[in-house]
Amino acid sequence: MKQRSRYPFYLAIFLLIAAGIALAVTRHVQLGIPWLAGEQKPVWMVEARIDFEATGEEVLVSLNVPDNPPGFRVLSQQAASPGYGFSLIEDSGDLRAEWSIREADGGQTLYFNVQLTPDDSTDGSIRTIAPEPQAMFWEEPEATAVAEVLERAGAKSASPESMTRELIKLLRSSEPDQNIALLLNNNDYVTLVQRLLNHAGIPARVADGLKLEDARRLQPLRPFLQIHNGERWLTFHPETGQQGLPDDVVLWRQDADALLDVMGGQDSQISFSMLQQTVPALQLATREGGGNGLGFLSLYELPIEEQGMFRMLLLLPLGALVVAFMRIIIGIRTSGTFMPVLIAVAFVQTSLIPGLVAFLSVVAVGLVMRGYLSSLNLLLVARISALIILVIAITTGISIVGYQMGFNTGMTVTFFPMVILAWTIERMSILWEEDGPREVVIQGFGSLFVAVLAYLLMDAPLARHLTFNFPELHLVTFGLILLMGQYTGYKLTELRRFSPVKDFS
Repeated sequence: MKQRSRYPFYLAIFLLIAAGIALAVTRHVQLGIPWLAGEQKPVWMVEARIDFEATGEEVLVSLNVPDNPPGFRVLSQQAASPGYGFSLIEDSGDLRAEWSIREADGGQTLYFNVQLTPDDSTDGSIRTIAPEPQAMFWEEPEATAVAEVLERAGAKSASPESMTRELIKLLRSSEPDQNIALLLNNNDYVTLVQRLLNHAGIPARVADGLKLEDARRLQPLRPFLQIHNGERWLTFHPETGQQGLPDDVVLWRQDADALLDVMGGQDSQISFSMLQQTVPALQLATREGGGNGLGFLSLYELPIEEQGMFRMLLLLPLGALVVAFMRIIIGIRTSGTFMPVLIAVAFVQTSLIPGLVAFLSVVAVGLVMRGYLSSLNLLLVARISALIILVIAITTGISIVGYQMGFNTGMTVTFFPMVILAWTIERMSILWEEDGPREVVIQGFGSLFVAVLAYLLMDAPLARHLTFNFPELHLVTFGLILLMGQYTGYKLTELRRFSPVKDFS
């Protein structure tokens, strides 16, 4: 008879494991759920303070606020402005905070708070349609100077990026010529670079960035230069010409014409204060991931009670994996196939040492009582039913005694599965009668040993974190168990039978 090919089976196992890993990686990338339980992320709390003098009439204050700043993700935005109406509005892709009041007079102070966290996925390199360069008009002798400066910079450049760098080098030269000196004397430096680039046919604009430093107050915005290279906006430091945005700078204003507009007031000023905090990365991910990517499949969408139940249920596949490995590969004999998993679950609830003491006490007392029941020649169903009642009575007594002695863990022995314990006692009693006490000891301690190993894996913080936050990883566990199910070789504990052959050779 031709043996059936196992290649489809192994292919299915590979696809299962690959799907589990791929889904977990996707959840990590899309939702930001960390691989490690204790991972922390920095959160910046930035406060914008607006001061102005109201003139006794209607006041409307409009502030440009960051929407999707490169390198950061906005967590929350709120305002502190007693007596003012407040709203966030979007105008032509520009997000602005607006305060309004019917009448105000004298000094006024408004606050706007935003929480930001670093996020590499928002690097700002979004493809956009190239805008038209702004038309620039120069009067003589500036027009001649502009033409000569752009000609010198253009001779050493071949792209919008290189043109920008060469132009900044010329303007920041330690020994500027007469043309550069003329332009710098009559124009603000950053505005001059922007105008020159637009005149050269390169769309350019000035953005405002805020340098993040912990516990700093009354900080100003710093200008940055942005150009469009035909595909996306690129940021340059206007003093050094370095391309890219520093990690500690958040762009507060990018495409808005004005940072702050105040109607009904004068002498307006704006300053920024900031504070850094660290929060668990998992907290950030679960707070924001509900409607993002795989977020609708997150267990955090369930009620709290169901979440607690699934935290325990999702540990069971790990216990099953340990039992399958210890029985199939190692060859440890246990009392019952998956009783060690149930005992391990009870250990997770009671902790290891109190759980071991409670388990051994219940089984020992139960075996003594089972010996008495066997003398009554009861039928199997009646004997098991009586054992269940006795096990409940034993665990109740242990809980009461533990509570009276001041051991709080004594109450947790009720987490042990009563029916399984009763059936275990019955199986051990029959095993004692048929195969003797040695086999009872082997299977009993084998069950405890496997249960302890399963408990150590299930109770590990990393295992708890991964099973609940990446449930798709159980596809990997499923595939490994199926692979072990195909193993038909010798168990490790059976190899000692062949030691005489080795000695003989």
